[in-house]
Amino acid sequence: MKGAATGDVACDSYHRYKEDVALLKELNLTSYRFSISWPRIQTDGTGKPNPKGLDYYKRLADALLEAKIRPLCTLYHWDLPQKLEDAGGWPNRDLAARFTDYVDVTVRALGDRISHWCIFNEPWVFTFLGYGWGIHAPARKNFGDCMRATHVVNIAQGQAFRAIKAINSKLQVGTAFSMANCEPASSSDADRQAADRAHALGNVWFVHPALRGEYPKAFPGDNPLDLMGVKSGDMELCRAPLDFLGINYYRRQLVSAVPPGAGESATGVHNFDAHEGPLTDFAWEVWPDSFHDLLLRISREYKGVFLEITENGCSYLEMPDEHGRVRDDRRIQFLRGYLGALGGAMLHSVPVRAYHHWSLLDNFEWAEGYAQRFGLAYVDSRSQKRTIKDSGHWYAQLASTGKLT
Repeated sequence: MKGAATGDVACDSYHRYKEDVALLKELNLTSYRFSISWPRIQTDGTGKPNPKGLDYYKRLADALLEAKIRPLCTLYHWDLPQKLEDAGGWPNRDLAARFTDYVDVTVRALGDRISHWCIFNEPWVFTFLGYGWGIHAPARKNFGDCMRATHVVNIAQGQAFRAIKAINSKLQVGTAFSMANCEPASSSDADRQAADRAHALGNVWFVHPALRGEYPKAFPGDNPLDLMGVKSGDMELCRAPLDFLGINYYRRQLVSAVPPGAGESATGVHNFDAHEGPLTDFAWEVWPDSFHDLLLRISREYKGVFLEITENGCSYLEMPDEHGRVRDDRRIQFLRGYLGALGGAMLHSVPVRAYHHWSLLDNFEWAEGYAQRFGLAYVDSRSQKRTIKDSGHWYAQLASTGKLT
């Protein structure tokens, strides 16, 4: 982690959740997305749940409901119990059953309070960046492990979906998928085809098996099903008619075709972040039109499925001035652009039913530690004091009026 940071305290929302719910209310928000920590429920990933862990989430959900805010709960946000990682992690097929057991005990305990669930947060990220590219934990660099992990996660998604629906068929279930708009780097047929493959692997590798019962075509030849460990009957296990698709959207990617090689280059694509527009302080491009285009494409490819924007946001590093005010006009301009693009997509009948800005608070950003600030509220990590930024006040006004101007 940057600066030897750890997530041990982070925003300390565990102790300050009442303060944070009051902050949500002050911002006029009606939905709050949060994640459950699997090790907090089952330290070793198996066995009886820890009642203290479940009680915390009950208190949080009750506080949200009392404030008339919908709890949108994510069951897995990358924190795998260490004992299960030691047993092989996500490439280990047995993990699908362990995960389904965890989902079952958690939803049985909380399903009377929480009606909307995300099974996973960004499965592409924790499989490809965790097992293939070594960027996130567990920092493995093995393409075979990565591809097996993706298949186990797809089986786990299908099994978890059925487990939740067996508890209460009225519960709404989806997953929060990371997506980037994949645009060909040139007008050549080769680049267009490469962009389609990048879209298949990067955006819908965990959507298509759930909704269509097959993997999308992501390689110049056949998908490497043997390498992935796909067995007869597996694609039925992956099927899950999700009630909604959560979309985490941050950037667009330009894609060019390259000769297929081994490992991750077997897809024959070279994709890279576009940098034509202005950049955030995380060096991510601001380009709202790509958000609009991606929403249109997903709604066209998966007709009739509701979409929820589960994450969209930007890191800017403005600090409180001498009066304690955080003047982050760039975030306001970002929001105006992306929410305008979202509105344009909805005018084209894209069925979006919620938007969640990432994030409420400046927080612990995984490998970035505390080096990036995405929040509508500034957090002093020493005192834990929360200060609503100018963007937060602007967002509160938008939430109460529904008007961008």
